[in-house]
Amino acid sequence: MLRKTFAFLALPLALAGCATLPAATAPETVRVRIIGINDFHGNLQPLGRKLTITDADGTREEVRVAGAAALASAIESHRAQDKYSLVISAGDLISASPLISSLFLDEPTITAMNRIGLDFNAVGNHEFDRGWKELRRMQDGGCDKNTLRTPCAIEPFAGAKFSFLAANVAFKDSGQTLFPASAMRSFGKGRGEVKIGIIGLTLKDTPMLVTPSGVAGLDFSDEANAINGQVARLEGDGADAIVVAIHQGLFSDQPYDRPSCDGINGELLDILKRLDPRVDLVISGHTHQFYICDYSTIDPSRHFLVTSAGYGGSFLTDIALTIDPKAGDVVAREAHNVLVRADGPSDPDIATYVGKYAAAASAEANRVVGRVSGAADKAGSMDETALGNLVADAQLAATREAGAQIAFMNNSGLRAALEPGADGQVTFANIYAVQPFANTLITRSYTGRQLLALLEQEFDDEGIHQTFSASEGFALSYDMSRPIGSRVVGATLNGRAIDPDATYRITMNSFLAAGGDGFTVFKDGTDTVTGPLDLDAMEAYFATAPLIQLPATGRITDLTAK
Repeated sequence: MLRKTFAFLALPLALAGCATLPAATAPETVRVRIIGINDFHGNLQPLGRKLTITDADGTREEVRVAGAAALASAIESHRAQDKYSLVISAGDLISASPLISSLFLDEPTITAMNRIGLDFNAVGNHEFDRGWKELRRMQDGGCDKNTLRTPCAIEPFAGAKFSFLAANVAFKDSGQTLFPASAMRSFGKGRGEVKIGIIGLTLKDTPMLVTPSGVAGLDFSDEANAINGQVARLEGDGADAIVVAIHQGLFSDQPYDRPSCDGINGELLDILKRLDPRVDLVISGHTHQFYICDYSTIDPSRHFLVTSAGYGGSFLTDIALTIDPKAGDVVAREAHNVLVRADGPSDPDIATYVGKYAAAASAEANRVVGRVSGAADKAGSMDETALGNLVADAQLAATREAGAQIAFMNNSGLRAALEPGADGQVTFANIYAVQPFANTLITRSYTGRQLLALLEQEFDDEGIHQTFSASEGFALSYDMSRPIGSRVVGATLNGRAIDPDATYRITMNSFLAAGGDGFTVFKDGTDTVTGPLDLDAMEAYFATAPLIQLPATGRITDLTAK
């Protein structure tokens, strides 16, 4: 496979970001259209919040975006630009989804993607939320029950017609990958035939982000090594172009319609700098950002574009690879990030299909569970919020009979703000949006010494820094300027300092109980009592009063010098 050097050219478009490497003067080339998406998260309907965009003339407007029907139409129109095309997802296609999909185990999202024509999905971390066996059911179909919810509730489930790819996910005992590591697609015939190799994988740290029992027996290996091993194999099989779909990403402060690597940062950079230079395109995800970066402006030896299309189907990336079949090489790469407007063209068949599931979910979604004194934003990783405190208080109340004294909630598990309706009405859909994972509550005993060690794990360098949302009566102060292992300045329960030799009963969700988010001390507790689902606990808490007051903040104090 030959590799050439090209200059980078950016072509600004209204409502589209474009990065282009000019085509060589080969007499005969083949262009393959690739549509990239990422982090769809089961958003079958348009996103609830409008997106503010700036038109080419500087006019700002708020628009509704996304929805499977609008996405289907947009994908179809962009595929139609060329004879040959692929649609590739960079992971988190499912889970952490709205009620319309998650209530039915994301079966409608898989089926909708079949109808849209998705070709490949690289596994993301959220694909493992319900465990690898349930993920295999997503591929293979069937109605085996692997979770608390009943599968095939509306219709038989045939599974994905597209392929899941997982180059760096293998069984520890056999070394066999959970799904194929890569695939090859051929277009054209004879001397005009071109072959595209597609490699898909998730981030190595996936076990830190999901319930450990769901990935038991699996090994998640280094991303760059997994990619490079497949590049060599695909080239040996005659690939003319190499496309990587990886569920790891970057952060960018550039508008979606401005292609640039300026200010780009994130963990994917450490992977990109180690990639085999024969890679032609990297479709990424995980950070919910939108960007198009010509990586050769960072490293002239690596001529690939790196793309991401935001969150939830609000954008797609329209990509064209122009290939010289004689040279066996990509001679031009072009990419545009395109807004998917909910008020634009939509696929009527997909709209009807989504409507069927919306109707099935509506009775449960619209059921009123209580009233609250106001809206509550979701927590950032280090933020204390009224919402996090509310969830922790509800979980403590639900497990008092198990002896619980403290409840901790991981902020990463709060997926949306609590947005009540008129007169503070809270529906099941509202609380489901906040906690869509259907975790059970676990109560265990810990010594004060173990509790203090657990609190220090919030501030170590294993995974992200993340404070817990804590129940009423518990207080914590910390200082990030102090050395790791001594950043907890103080921890009290009902005004009394945590006693290292005392025993405390602590409630957490089943994700944390298994060591999720890197909080391994949770696994060391004793005298386990399994409680209700987190959603059931929240619903029961709303039933305790006609109007639930949002709790005040002040339980967590950051003493780090600013």
